Amino acid sequence: MIDDPAVDGLGSDRSDGVVWLTLERPEARNALTIAMRRGLIAAMQAADVGPGTRVVVLTGTDPAFSAGIDLKESLGDGTGSVRGARTNPAEVFRACTTPVIGAINGLCYTGALELALSCDFLIASERACFADTHAAVGMLAGWGMSALLPRAVGARLARQMMLTGAAIDADQALRAGLVNEVVPHEQLRGRVRRIVDEIRVASPASVAATRDLPAVGEGATLAHALGLEAMAKLRFRTDPADVARRFAARISRR
Repeated sequence: MIDDPAVDGLGSDRSDGVVWLTLERPEARNALTIAMRRGLIAAMQAADVGPGTRVVVLTGTDPAFSAGIDLKESLGDGTGSVRGARTNPAEVFRACTTPVIGAINGLCYTGALELALSCDFLIASERACFADTHAAVGMLAGWGMSALLPRAVGARLARQMMLTGAAIDADQALRAGLVNEVVPHEQLRGRVRRIVDEIRVASPASVAATRDLPAVGEGATLAHALGLEAMAKLRFRTDPADVARRFAARISRR
């Protein structure tokens, strides 16, 4: 377990360098309370600096990934203001240096979609569906939706989702590029574990450098992005013996 205080609605488990964070409020479709959001921030920060952490996986307890923030709690004072609005786990996920995989097992709406978009990539169950209901309920996104969703699915589909609140299913999310794969529901965790194992056996230094380049090059011109890669290559120290060992091991596994 991660050495953080227990948080109702949030499960955490660490094994072999992999941290699984699970949203656990199925009776409320895993809606994110303020305590859960703070717990996610603490857990992600602890995992990111934890020795030996290679991958973080974020998922939910069936039947949902998450319906987003818990509006009953956040608007419970009757003033119409969202309490705890600065408690932004998506920002922390984007700032971390550890690869984060979203295992989307069901409904993924609004703030939860922003959290999913802040993962490195998403593997979805056939039961997954995605929507942004900020405008539909009279709110404005604040965790990155307007920047991240168009980059994931294209500007036109993003506008349609954001203006209408309509959901797209797993197959449409796959066609749009929002998720990398769609698998049968009962196979989701097994498929994610296999992907995690592929990352775990890769070079930690190479994974870190490779993951960083697309992020720093996003929005740059092609020439600038190529220059960033060239500079990173000059700074990177290759160990020929390690390369030979890893290459032989990869050939053996295949």
